Amino acid sequence: MEVLVFKTSVGPEHVSRLTPLLDLLAGEGKWNFALDDCDRILRVMSGSILPHQPIELLVKQGFNCIELE
Repeated sequence: MEVLVFKTSVGPEHVSRLTPLLDLLAGEGKWNFALDDCDRILRVMSGSILPHQPIELLVKQGFNCIELE
């Protein structure tokens, strides 16, 4: 299983809005935010998700999202 890591502009008040979308993309319990980090990290665990998929999902919702290596 691979862990994809992204820098985002998501705030705590946005997580409930994004939860159903991220659950559909990655599966329930397969993603999490570290919003106490200055980069507001999103981690997605998957063997089949490509990096552009979470990026596109967040950008369509009005957030910045950049893959970190």
